[in-house]
Amino acid sequence: MIKSPIRVSGTGNNVYTLRLNNKFCSCGKWQTYTLPCSHVLAICRENGSRTDAYVPEIYSRQTYKTTYQANFHPVLSENFWRDVPFNLTFYPPNVKKERGRKQGNRFQGEMDYRNPDFPPRCALLLQITCDEMVKM
Repeated sequence: MIKSPIRVSGTGNNVYTLRLNNKFCSCGKWQTYTLPCSHVLAICRENGSRTDAYVPEIYSRQTYKTTYQANFHPVLSENFWRDVPFNLTFYPPNVKKERGRKQGNRFQGEMDYRNPDFPPRCALLLQITCDEMVKM
């Protein structure tokens, strides 16, 4: 178990459970990203153990080298392409422009819904009522 330090903002002071043999941390980051989270790194630093034992083999230096040791051939410019026996023609998509204002794709949030107990307010309505009150 490890306890996170208290931050200036007041957050922190959380307790996390670690199982190094099972590659498990209760924060969930180790399982999600398959890389050791900060809690694992803190435990390794305190114990003096190496962190690379908990990093998957796919992220090793040897795997990186074998991935990129093959030869890569760049794509030549169009001047070096061979001619093809057919013509390639591209037509723009047939898109009909709709009338009116385009509708947005915004997700409705909590602030978009108002309480039905309160009537809608408008600055214009407030101004009219204030003018009427002054006349009285």
